[in-house]
Amino acid sequence: MSKSASAPSPAKLGFRMPAEWEPQVAIWLSWPHKYASWPGQFRPVPYTFAKIVAAITRFQEVRINAAARLHARARRLCAAAGAEMAKVTFYDHPTNDAWCRDHGPIFVKHDRTGEVALTDWRYNAWGDKYPPYDLDNEIPPSIGRKLKLRRFESDMVLEGGSIDVNGRGLLLTSEQCLLNKNRNPHLSREQIEANLRAGLGVKTILWVGDGILGDDTDGHIDDITRFYKPDGFITAVEPNRRDPNHRILEENLERLRGFRTPAGKKFEIVKLPMPKPMAFQGQRVPASYANFLIINGAVLVPTFRQKRRDAEACAIIGGCFPGREVIPIDCYHLIWGLGTLHCISQQQPA
Repeated sequence: MSKSASAPSPAKLGFRMPAEWEPQVAIWLSWPHKYASWPGQFRPVPYTFAKIVAAITRFQEVRINAAARLHARARRLCAAAGAEMAKVTFYDHPTNDAWCRDHGPIFVKHDRTGEVALTDWRYNAWGDKYPPYDLDNEIPPSIGRKLKLRRFESDMVLEGGSIDVNGRGLLLTSEQCLLNKNRNPHLSREQIEANLRAGLGVKTILWVGDGILGDDTDGHIDDITRFYKPDGFITAVEPNRRDPNHRILEENLERLRGFRTPAGKKFEIVKLPMPKPMAFQGQRVPASYANFLIINGAVLVPTFRQKRRDAEACAIIGGCFPGREVIPIDCYHLIWGLGTLHCISQQQPA
């Protein structure tokens, strides 16, 4: 895990990555400004971000990375959207792009002392697809300095959207992404697993196969399957057998059915139908309801202006998180950037 071979890893020191449903102090975002990420569709995107900020501030703080020149307008938009501005903090952290799940830090927590630290993995814009990404790579150290948090640095390329944890020692990921030669060609599967255990305090790595069509991240797990409790998955399925995602997601489902908990039991599996296919300028986009964001007291669910399917997805996800309010967020414009709610956010545990 550490760049220094002699430095103890987070796991050795007693740190672990909490599950997303555990208490949070804040959600981190990186304010959108890169027109090329939403070609011809950028104009509504900052307004969508502002609505997301407003929804989150009903429950907890929002912390936003952005170059100082962007702060004034971003503040105005958030205030106009109804955000509780006392819960919004802007940091002068310039970025190349807005995908904070992947370039932001992955936070870990020490259960005995309560210390929250951050892990800082290498980020290469999903296999060097969208250079430059030098500013994005500076986000974890900048946050560490600003919040005076301990930082654990790794040489391994890892994006937050490529993994999901249950907070009890299990980590879920995909072979298409983590074993892709555009990430860590020098590392074997066993070495990658060892780095995940050392860096995130997990014990067992569960592997699915491929991600959905149109996903430029090479199969991020947060578009297909998520833990919703320590022994339960909520997983995307495509009912239309003619859609290429049908086979991909059926194979994924078969793997999930084969997994066993540490106690040797089958996982509970909740099926989450996909939205109808969406394309922009002939390009399929990875619209998925699995890209929801869990916060304190609520779950934000991406919707795609498909009334019946949106409502069904909100009901299914709500059933997985009793006691949390389900908040639909219109991501019709956001998805043209090839990601939605989970992709733009990163939770900081309390």
